Amino acid sequence: MSADKIQILIAMGAYLAFAIAIGVWYAKKSNTNSEEYFLGGRGLGPWVAAMSAEASDMSGWLLMGLPGVAYFTGAGEAAWTAIGLAIGTYINWRIVAVRLRKYSLVSNNSITVPDFFSNRFRDNKKILMTIAAVIILVFFSIYVGAQFVTFGKLFGYVFGMEKYYTLMVVLGALFVLIYTLIGGFLAESTTDFFQGILMFFALIAVLVVGTIQAGGIGAIMENLEKIPRFMDFFGVATPVDAAGAAVSSAAGNEQAVVEGVAQFGSGAGYSILSVLSCLAWGLGYFGMPQVILRFMAIRKSSEIKKSRIIATTWCVISLFAAIAIGFIGRALMPTLLTTAGQSETIFIEMATSFFPPVIAGIVLSGILAASMSSSDSYMLIASSALSKNIFAGLLKKNASDKQIMWVARITLVLVTGFGTWVALSGSDSIFKVVSYAWAGLGAAFGPLMLFSLFWKRTTFSGAIAGMVSGGVMVVLWKEVISGLSAYFAIYELLPAFLISSIAIFAVSLLTKKPSKEIEDEFEAAKIADC
Repeated sequence: MSADKIQILIAMGAYLAFAIAIGVWYAKKSNTNSEEYFLGGRGLGPWVAAMSAEASDMSGWLLMGLPGVAYFTGAGEAAWTAIGLAIGTYINWRIVAVRLRKYSLVSNNSITVPDFFSNRFRDNKKILMTIAAVIILVFFSIYVGAQFVTFGKLFGYVFGMEKYYTLMVVLGALFVLIYTLIGGFLAESTTDFFQGILMFFALIAVLVVGTIQAGGIGAIMENLEKIPRFMDFFGVATPVDAAGAAVSSAAGNEQAVVEGVAQFGSGAGYSILSVLSCLAWGLGYFGMPQVILRFMAIRKSSEIKKSRIIATTWCVISLFAAIAIGFIGRALMPTLLTTAGQSETIFIEMATSFFPPVIAGIVLSGILAASMSSSDSYMLIASSALSKNIFAGLLKKNASDKQIMWVARITLVLVTGFGTWVALSGSDSIFKVVSYAWAGLGAAFGPLMLFSLFWKRTTFSGAIAGMVSGGVMVVLWKEVISGLSAYFAIYELLPAFLISSIAIFAVSLLTKKPSKEIEDEFEAAKIADC
């Protein structure tokens, strides 16, 4: 290994040591009881709540997946996806956060998302809780796998150890497991706060230096305008192989380079349906447990406005920077990355090319930060689903806090193992893996969260119908329906979200209205001062 790479490794190692130190610092407080371990005793300040929500939400997808899409096919998909996410972030903080913070406390001090749904609808048999917990386990385990793919790509690409991809994935997974086991939600949220800061400045640093290296915005635009439909918001560029066929990860082909020029087709139109599919990413926010938990854990509902401003500002600037990095990378290094999977390393390529080794190590720690901030959140939420909701809520209702904590730790190990398997056996595209899990959670929980908070007439049966239909429709649409016709080739979250909403509304109207106790609690949550 060269001296430069050793310096990069030392800088990244220092950051990892910092994350472990935070876990150790919070270990005693977090392990006091399950509420502290899973929700931090509802004591997050506005800055930590906002930054940890966004960092855990965006994941390695922000620094690798999104720039990769922008690098490979241009503005169409990347820009509309980012716009959808920015709008979803603002609306979620604007209309869901305050109401959920109050309602989760009023509704028997719910400390997990399945807890809230179960308490909200007086689910004495824990049916709703169990379904929600299973959905979280399935889709979050897939999500964890996407973050471990990031570890493998990062270390393999930077240090020239692609053949050790498996080892890199396993080591990354073990690291996150250790500090999550030690520190719980407080450690996770605090590290996510610092990781959010690091992600932000890493993006800005690469954006600014890349723009300078490319000769300014004018030079970048001049290069990109030569690529058919690359900068067209209602079109996509189409990289082609030596035979003139469109390059896709499914086909496994590579973009052709002829006399130093990357080859593109004439481009393709981006329909209104495709635009809506991208905007639909924003719908996922209403059902994302890693974000929703921050709403429940914030210290006071009166502090949410400040968190909303912080979170939305961070989100908009970071998304813009990520897409711009993809554009700059294509202008500067047009022939370097020839597959969709390789394109997701453009941030790494620019960081190692433009910065001194130690600074590059710090910048690349932004990718570590992004992946760690998400994987620790997903692992902790999955462990709470099994230990708190299935074990204590269904199997052993008189379980002690100590028993719940042990089951949580065992679950963390199991989820880490499954996530590692996903990373080693699934798609190498972070964007694709994340989009599937995002759709599953968004469709299963998003409509139900909105109906639970804002429609008093929502019933227990309606809740089950919406949750199950949303989750099932994501899988059905992705694996079966989307392949039937070009008209159905849209992001599965959009139809699944609509089907779930219709199911909740229709079944609720067809079943007996909620009890007076539930309706009174609904009204009490509106005016609660907490």
